Amino acid sequence: MAYFTTSDGLSLYYTDEGEGLPILCLAGLTRTTADFDYVTPHLTGNRVIKLDYRGRGKSDFDPNWKHYILPVECRDIIELLDHLELEKVAIIGTSRGGLNAMGLARGAKHRLLGVALNDVGPVIDPKGMEMISNVIGRDPAAKTYEDAAAAIERAFPEFSNVPEGRWLEEAHRHFTDDADGLQITYDKHLRDAILAAGDQMMPDLWPFFDAMEGLPLALIWGLNSTLLKADTVEAMQKRRPDMILAEVPDRGHIPFLDEAESVAALHQWIGAMK
Repeated sequence: MAYFTTSDGLSLYYTDEGEGLPILCLAGLTRTTADFDYVTPHLTGNRVIKLDYRGRGKSDFDPNWKHYILPVECRDIIELLDHLELEKVAIIGTSRGGLNAMGLARGAKHRLLGVALNDVGPVIDPKGMEMISNVIGRDPAAKTYEDAAAAIERAFPEFSNVPEGRWLEEAHRHFTDDADGLQITYDKHLRDAILAAGDQMMPDLWPFFDAMEGLPLALIWGLNSTLLKADTVEAMQKRRPDMILAEVPDRGHIPFLDEAESVAALHQWIGAMK
């Protein structure tokens, strides 16, 4: 296992495997490097780097939950690149990871080779965000992985034709088991940070999207997404007609990235950088 220390003293976990084009995988809001287990076999021939943000997975929890914000996460990402002595990387950003990628495009574009967004754009549907806010920071009611898998499947009716056993895999990846039952794999104070952010006006993210101009860009879109709506995708296409688009049927927020449509788009995107 590999760790690096941030400028404010936290130890953050990352993985770094393979050789070739450096691809940094940035997970969703409450997720970890495990988010990319399904797509990793499809990224052979590249150097694949994955990061647990502060407060998630194997990384240190921050004693100040107010640091669970995008600018601090972007700073951590830059410090990881410096630690690895990488001048530039391509980023696959899932949900919040995509927001971080857009933030880096706005503030440190010279460190980017390209961006692939997984079911996220510059407009976030408020209903989808409300759903996330209602459950974040809470351990599951389920006491076993099997019960948790069944609960996840019920909670995401927008997903269908999911590989056999996938929901059980998800339960094992995103919950730990101890004497008290199943536990979330991130700092529960992340809820405080998200609720505090919800009290503030969301900035206009279109300038962050536009900052990716000139970079190879891909969008993986779950056609049943609760967070990324069709009108936003259409507007993204108008601004970036060169954007590689994968429309993934039977998926909501977020596609697993091992769907045929997702893999094809990622391979096309990677090819644009080689």
